[in-house]
Amino acid sequence: MFKDIKAVSSFSVNDLQKAKDFYHGKLGLEVSEGTMGVLTLHTNGGGTVLIYPKPNHEPATFTVLNFPVPDIGEAVDELISRGITFEQYGAPIKTDEKGIFRGDGRGPDIAWFKDPAGNILSVLKGM
Repeated sequence: MFKDIKAVSSFSVNDLQKAKDFYHGKLGLEVSEGTMGVLTLHTNGGGTVLIYPKPNHEPATFTVLNFPVPDIGEAVDELISRGITFEQYGAPIKTDEKGIFRGDGRGPDIAWFKDPAGNILSVLKGM
């Protein structure tokens, strides 16, 4: 039924202007505004993500959006230079001093950070 449909993901934020500034200004994504204040993130791969306002927004406690990158160290350094702070986790997903979890066969190398609404995002070594 859905095999030929391009799926779209979405999540909420508590402040659309802060989200727009973050996703466009800090992450460099193309962002457009739609009806009812919904933001659409556009990626080079043709994917879109909807971000909608929710007055009683509560940040997701899981990763809502992943950005595959060819070199995770380079991506983390670039994002740090743009003011992004990476999360630090202990075992079993212990991160290094930059906030990178080294998969070493247990999964991809990945580093988590948050948007202004507290939603968890990540960069991960290309999939």
